[in-house]
Amino acid sequence: MAFVGKGICFDTGGHNLKPAKYMQGMHEDMNGSAVVLGILAAASRMKLPLALEGWVALAENHIGPQAYRQNEVVKALNGTTIEVVHTDAEGRMVLADTLTLAARSKPALIADFATLTGSMHYALGSRMSGVFATSSALAHSASRAATASGERIVVFPYPEDYDSALDSTVADVKQCSMEGEADHILATRFLSRFVGDTPWLHMDLSGHSCKGGLGAVMSDANGFGVAWGIALLDQLKI
Repeated sequence: MAFVGKGICFDTGGHNLKPAKYMQGMHEDMNGSAVVLGILAAASRMKLPLALEGWVALAENHIGPQAYRQNEVVKALNGTTIEVVHTDAEGRMVLADTLTLAARSKPALIADFATLTGSMHYALGSRMSGVFATSSALAHSASRAATASGERIVVFPYPEDYDSALDSTVADVKQCSMEGEADHILATRFLSRFVGDTPWLHMDLSGHSCKGGLGAVMSDANGFGVAWGIALLDQLKI
């Protein structure tokens, strides 16, 4: 099984620079990669008899002469060309190549974790996270893992008709839509292009930081996803 984590170690927003209010705390945009490392550490200490891979998509999102700009076309590792629409949608860019790498090793399942979209936070707040699954069986496994771990999730659909919002006239796909509607679903449709036929779970970590803590963890940053990941391994009996 392969775990993939978004690891933006600081996110300025790039040329679409975040205002100070929203740049504060962006050293925590690596929570997805921290979750992956936490799962691997826990599985190792528990001596779980599993073959696990951890992939951490580490980068920083800055402005500068080498930074990408709106309207540029970037070619992903799997050959997909991407029209850049907003430089602050960088998480899905680093995940595209990292998911491609993870899929190449042909794991039984890929699960990725990312502080990816503001729309998921608007949908759920900071007490739950959203999950997408490539099958109903995986969705049920994800829900059972949530019940077992106490880390609450909501499983969202991501139907194909949302792809029209990402149609591009200059590339294979747009990175995102300027309208911003249902961006958590559009981001998942975008990422699905990079996992191929591999069974896949995607967690958008809206619950990674909750004021006053969450569950048994009393700090704002709570490690949401680690206990869920370990419970998922038990549910799937891989």
